[in-house]
Amino acid sequence: MRMRQVCQLFFSLVVAVTIFHPGVLATKAADYKSTSLARGRLGESDICSSFSHTLKDEGTESLWGSMRKTEELSDIYVQRNVWAPGGSTGWHSHPGPSLIIVTAGTVTNYEGHDPACKPHVYKTEMAFVDHGGDDIHNLRNEGTVEAKTIAVQFLPADTARRMNVADPANCHF
Repeated sequence: MRMRQVCQLFFSLVVAVTIFHPGVLATKAADYKSTSLARGRLGESDICSSFSHTLKDEGTESLWGSMRKTEELSDIYVQRNVWAPGGSTGWHSHPGPSLIIVTAGTVTNYEGHDPACKPHVYKTEMAFVDHGGDDIHNLRNEGTVEAKTIAVQFLPADTARRMNVADPANCHF
């Protein structure tokens, strides 16, 4: 079974369980808005880049590398996300990874698989990765000023960009 078929099957099951299981309700976003700034279609890709450079402080040689490979078509989105103080995305996942840059304020990420509900705090000019797939999470603005991010998402073509999911009941807020 190809990777895309496996992912589509998994997310179909997640959506079916979330929608049809009695008593399981998806959570909703509150005081949060996401706006698509751009969308593009990319064919299969096999990108491998490397860059060798000298570290300024140490004078030693370092090799930086990056790899990204996709099968079939991908949709790439650029999203602007804005949270009012106290705002929340609600629990959700995405079918592919997102690269996220905090452009204003602070966002706190909570992971659905973490029984301790450990907060991961990201401030202006920090970046982080949402791995997608079965990564269920909730991003919140627990500060007193508006928070903003820009996200670049890599998703299988023609899939939902976001899936709302049930509260995993690990975080009590």
